[in-house]
Order: sequence, then structure tokens, then C-alpha cells
Amino acid sequence: MKSWSTKNELREAQFAGQFYPDNKPELTKQLATLFEGAKSLTNSFAKKQMLQAIIVPHAGYIFSGEVAASAYLQIPDNTNYKRVFVLASSHRYSFNGAAVYCTGNYKTPLGEIKVDTQLTKDLLKLSELFIEHNEAHESEHSLEVQLPFLQHKLGNNFLLVPIILGTHDAETCKKIATKLKQWFTPENLWVISTDFSHYPEYENACKVDELTAIAICSNQPERLQSVLRENKSIKINNLATSLCGWTSVLTLLYITENREYTFEKILYQNSGDSKKYGNKNRVVGYWSIAVYENKKAFNITDEEKKELLEKAHTAISTYVNTGEKGKLLPPKSSGIVNEITGAFVSIYIEGKLRGCIGGFAQKKTLNDLVQDMAVSASHDRRFTAVQPEELENMELEISVLSPLKRINSPSEIELEKHGIYIKDGISSGTFLPQVATKTGWNVEEFLGHCSRDKAGLGWNGWKTAEIYTYEAVVFREK
Repeated sequence: MKSWSTKNELREAQFAGQFYPDNKPELTKQLATLFEGAKSLTNSFAKKQMLQAIIVPHAGYIFSGEVAASAYLQIPDNTNYKRVFVLASSHRYSFNGAAVYCTGNYKTPLGEIKVDTQLTKDLLKLSELFIEHNEAHESEHSLEVQLPFLQHKLGNNFLLVPIILGTHDAETCKKIATKLKQWFTPENLWVISTDFSHYPEYENACKVDELTAIAICSNQPERLQSVLRENKSIKINNLATSLCGWTSVLTLLYITENREYTFEKILYQNSGDSKKYGNKNRVVGYWSIAVYENKKAFNITDEEKKELLEKAHTAISTYVNTGEKGKLLPPKSSGIVNEITGAFVSIYIEGKLRGCIGGFAQKKTLNDLVQDMAVSASHDRRFTAVQPEELENMELEISVLSPLKRINSPSEIELEKHGIYIKDGISSGTFLPQVATKTGWNVEEFLGHCSRDKAGLGWNGWKTAEIYTYEAVVFREK
């Protein structure tokens, strides 16, 4: 077990008076002005989704303050985040892993911010990747300059988790992300501190920074690394780096990859845009980007439900009566039936389940998948195959599935709302949301039965497996 310092050390503001004003009245006034000039996302998507993270510049406020304020402006009013994680890449120290602050609180001219020292100490116990390195915190401006923005928007009513990355290794970033992922939840906000290109002339900065931002918004870690290498190979004059906090951004992408998040670019500027100090011959680039959890809701009309039920019924009747699959009937509408998404078809004969087959989104449209799964469900090997004389007593239920979302804790499962999918190697199993409704199981029973009875992993196999949730729109024949 690692040890940590017991001395209570307040981390005083080190860069007030350099990157931002060193007194409360002047700092408060400057922040108010920056927020007044900040850009807000106006699209309906951003207004409906939960803000999970922001990517923010860390230069002096006279250069990047408007871009930074535009990121913080996206935080909804009256939001109560439990914690704010700030990830910053060290400018002065190189070390393996990430430095957490365990010995006290942070302070700015706007007051003291309470650090979640219990969590930072827990991180020390969790992995050798997390270390104490208070000198890295003392000398790092890229984390400190974020704090007045947070205080202006949230007050001091949150717990701070300050993390400084000293690694320059992508694989280490991936390992750190794996450890941190469990706290990437709606109750916590994540702030990723980084500037973009350093020192090219104005036009080249605009071009290279756009390429880097597009790569980040793809939510693909490998693509970001590839673009950074390509930017370097172009050999733009005076380009020292395309992304000075690349390890922090890469860690974020390793957390969010393969999960339903949308990255929205907010505002771009570079130091050449500074009215008072701008020099377009040698600039530093700044982007603000917001990261939202994508909770896309299915919109299935009554007509589409009726269409899918009729096609499933026809597909089953044709197969049961002839022993051969009929031709797939084309879609009648231009809605969700044409989208690639998952679905399950359940068959009931006189109220008793006689087949349930389905699949997650792969290559088939909902129109084709429902017809195929309906035929498969009619001779589900777990039950007696449906017979021609039973068709008049057949009732169908269709479940249309949302995309899979990987979770890190059973506490993220909402019974009767979420279905679960458990996967370990080639073994996997799933339960639709309605299973919990019908059985009355609690979360542990829901997971245990799925792990043992569906995935063949044993009652506790879910504890070391990958767990995904999904939602379903369920409708039946009447």
C-alpha cells in the first residue's frame, strides 16, 4: 500500500498576476466580461443532453479567455456536480503516470476550493500509475487557470480532483483512462486543459488546429494520434506542437471511445486574434469543445409499429406453412425501419412464450432484421416449433433496441428501463428490460441470472466481464 503525506498543505495560487488578475474585484470583473462575450451552443442537441466534459485552453485570459469562457458557458445553470476532475499535462516535469494532490485544498483570489482528498488517496491505492508529486502541482499553470472559471460558474460548491499527467506515452494514457473511467458519470464534470498549435503563423495555425479538432471530435484515440503525426510530418514553419496537452485529451478519448458521446466544437481563436497583443506571425491556437452523453431516443410511430408487427407475422406464417423463408418485404416508410438498429422478436401462444430471438445493431436495417428474427423465433430451439394450427392464437412482441452503452458499475443499471448485455471473450448473454419487470429481480439477481443462465459465466462471472446497457421500445399485437 502506498503512503501519502499527512501534512495539510494549501496549494496557493501561483500564477495570479501573470495569467489572470491577482485580486478578487478585478478578476471577477474580467470573468464577467469574458462570459458576456462568450459563445453558446444554440443547437437543440446540446440543450437536451448532459454535459460530461469540456476541452478548454489554458493561456493568459487576455489571449484565450473568451474561448475558455465559451466552454464554461455550456454548463447549465443550477447544475450541481459532485466533483470536477481537471486533467492537465505537465509543462515542467516528466514522470510516469499521473500526479494527484492529496495534502490540502487549492486556492485562488476567489477563495478556497475543497479537494476530494479521500478520492485522490484512493487513487494512490488503486494503481501505481497515480503518485504524489506536489512540485508538479505547484508549478503547473494549465490546471490553476481553469479554477477561477469554475468558481465563477459553480461557486465553490464542488469537490476538485486535480490530476497532472507527467507521461508522454500513449499506452500509459490508456491505462490511466481505464482506472479513471468509473468516475466518468453524469454526477461529475471533467475539464481537459490544452492549447492547440504552438508558434506557426496565423493561417497555418487555423488549418492545423481545425484538423486536430476534427480528429478529437471523431472520438477515436488512434485517429488523434495519427493526425498529430501527420501534422508534424507536414513540417509547418515554427510548429512546435499541434496539441500541447495531447496526453490529457488522449486520456479523455480512451475513456469515451466505444461509448455514446458527441463532441461539439464551440469556438476557435488563436493568440493572433488578441486585439491588444495579437501577433499573427507567431501564434498559439485555442479551441473549446463540449462533450455530451448521447441519449438518442427512438421515435417509432404507431404506423411503423403496426408495419413491423404485420411483417413479422407474415414472415412467420409463410415459414411455418411452407417450411421456407419468404422474400423480405420492403419498407413502407422512410423512418426508423430503414435504420440499422437492434431488435428482438418474441412469440407467445395462448399467453405462453414460445420463442425469443434477436440481435444488436450490425448491418441489417430494422425492416429486414425484424423479419429475419421473426422466422428464427418461430423455431427457437429452446421451445417447440410453432405449428400451423397455432398461428391463429399467436401474439407477437417486438423490442427495438437503443445502441449498447458500456458501464463501469452496477449502480448505473436502472431496472425495468435497461436491458443488459454481458460479454467475456466469446461468451455473452443478454436480458431485455422487461425481464426484470416480469421476475421482480434486484440488480444483483438480474446480473447473476444473465451471467449464469445466458452467458454461461457462472453467477459471479459478470464481476470480471464487460457489461453493457441498452433501452428498448416494446410493443405487442393487440
